[in-house]
Amino acid sequence: MAVRTKPYEDCLSQSWLAARLAVDPVELDVMRRDGELIAVRRPGSTEWLYPAWQYAGRTPRQVMPRLVRAAREAGLDDRRLYEVLTAPLGLGGHRRLTDLVVEGRDDEVVEAVRSAANG
Repeated sequence: MAVRTKPYEDCLSQSWLAARLAVDPVELDVMRRDGELIAVRRPGSTEWLYPAWQYAGRTPRQVMPRLVRAAREAGLDDRRLYEVLTAPLGLGGHRRLTDLVVEGRDDEVVEAVRSAANG
């Protein structure tokens, strides 16, 4: 995966994503509130941004509800979960937990999210 240099550059706006998936933006909002997806906002913005890596094609990855549940149980909101998932792994690393999400290494990512809240 390419190195992320700007916050939220891996995200899609709610309006763009809704149009691309041919769903009502309200449906995306319901999925976010129900813990099926995460979304973040730029400081001072009211627009929700949805990380693209949480999708496999046109459907959310199966791990997303588990990740959101683990984060919420650990007291992490979506913004903090996004930060944990997109932070470089190791010193000077270019890989991120999002790479493991895409690779299907779900259990490792869920455990890392739980550990991040405790560490």
